[in-house]
Amino acid sequence: MSFQHFVFAAALLSLAACQSSPATETAATDKPATETPVLLTGKTYGAAVNSEGAKPLSELNQVLGTQDSAQVKLIGKADAVCQAKGCWMTMKTPDGREMRVRFKDYAFFVPKDIAGKTVVINGWAHREEVPVSDLQHYAKDAGKSEKEIAAITKPEQQLNFEADGVLIADKL
Repeated sequence: MSFQHFVFAAALLSLAACQSSPATETAATDKPATETPVLLTGKTYGAAVNSEGAKPLSELNQVLGTQDSAQVKLIGKADAVCQAKGCWMTMKTPDGREMRVRFKDYAFFVPKDIAGKTVVINGWAHREEVPVSDLQHYAKDAGKSEKEIAAITKPEQQLNFEADGVLIADKL
């Protein structure tokens, strides 16, 4: 990028940041379907997050490769949220599995009614073995029956995420 392009881009960003009304969603008419709009508007929880540079959740396996963890910003749909207090949410991976998103240092929660909404999460994706006690706790938080909770008897290998910030988009 040339210095002139850099200055122009910086000027555009500063103008966008100084608007008194919220930025509108960027149209993605000439872009591939997997490309994220430059800026989504919405409410942020935890650290400030925007959608710029966010990768679609469908690209997470490529980002991780053979590593156990990676720092990444992802965009996707919230699937389920802890109904006790919003202390975790899940997102469906392309293979249909759930990725649990927890919030760094238990420092913030998200609204309990965001299932189906587009979210941008920033933090660490990691593969881990989740113990039975945690799986049962999550099932209880999700409102599962005692019978369903008791049926959880083995730990699971899961893809999980620790977010330091979450943007819940107004649209998409």
